[in-house]
Amino acid sequence: MGSLVGGCVADFFTYETTKSVVVKSWSVGILNRIVQMLIITYFVGWVFIHEKAYQTTDTGIESSVMTKVKGVGYHQGRVMDVADYVFPSQGAVVFCIITKLLVTENQFQGRCKEVRTHIFHTFAALCGPALCWSANLGAITGVCLPPEDPTNNTIGQCEIEGWCPAEREAADIKPMLDVNNFTIFIKNSIRFPLFNVTRGNFPSKMTREQIRSCNYHPEKNPFCPIFRVGDVLNYTGQKIEDLAVKGAEIGINIEWKCNLDLSIERCIPRYSFTRLDLPFSKNDVSKGYNFRFAKYFKTDNGTEYRTLHKAFAIRFDVMVTGNAGKFDTIPTLINLVAAFTSVGLGTVLCDLILLNFLKGAEQYKAKKFEEVITLRE
Repeated sequence: MGSLVGGCVADFFTYETTKSVVVKSWSVGILNRIVQMLIITYFVGWVFIHEKAYQTTDTGIESSVMTKVKGVGYHQGRVMDVADYVFPSQGAVVFCIITKLLVTENQFQGRCKEVRTHIFHTFAALCGPALCWSANLGAITGVCLPPEDPTNNTIGQCEIEGWCPAEREAADIKPMLDVNNFTIFIKNSIRFPLFNVTRGNFPSKMTREQIRSCNYHPEKNPFCPIFRVGDVLNYTGQKIEDLAVKGAEIGINIEWKCNLDLSIERCIPRYSFTRLDLPFSKNDVSKGYNFRFAKYFKTDNGTEYRTLHKAFAIRFDVMVTGNAGKFDTIPTLINLVAAFTSVGLGTVLCDLILLNFLKGAEQYKAKKFEEVITLRE
């Protein structure tokens, strides 16, 4: 019994090592080194240098954006300032610059004809909802009104109840092309909460005079927060003449990619611009961008009336994305272990070739594997 215990103790404190077989083959040796170099190159070049896998990354960026538009233009013989063409006026992350306005004044609640024509018939049932539509301009009453031209007894209009007179389309309204020279001021502050790092999209030492006199350019003036509308459209490959009539949606993306192992001053924004509604630019339905709003008034006797505005506008969406990374021991060790383990894949590949495809495979197998037959007691 004592000898058995002593044998177990002796076996426990022995050292075992793997058996190495040296194969002197140029082809296998070169293949092994090539595979190892490819694996090392992948981890060094892609994983560590490009992807920065040695860092902890914070993708939960916190952002605040304030916008302000400036410029004066002419539309339908009127001078338009910021209060006339910017909506909403709070300097939000999404805002619109109106390029064309269709105004319907002095609308009162009542009944009137719709602006869409309909086949006239003596039976009022033909002016039901199934056959006559009013583009949400009012509720259809079911009454057919006689044609305006008494010589034409086939074309009539349906009666609607709502705000009258109904809105009419006007093809002769020219858009406000002065929008091209308007400027957009963008103030963006961000924070990476994991590292408690805050940054702004223009240097804090930049003076008021410098900001007022600059215009953003990706190479000549990349830190200027003033963007000329015409330049923004050019960066998206668009022209104001093509967008002002029906409107459009433009995206301004502010991207923050910060390597906090370097100087914090190198944590800077990069801007990109795109037309967001481009997939629908050639559609007949829902082309461009427009919306309606009304201004309400009351007569001396208390009757309410309004002025309806249909606005065609260029909508700007300011989007902020980004991440920050900083060296951390734990991800570094994890990726180093993965790299060293992956280098062993070259040995596995070479073993497969030696054991199955080369001459002398049986000899290599006999050297590599040693079979032990267990004797029965």
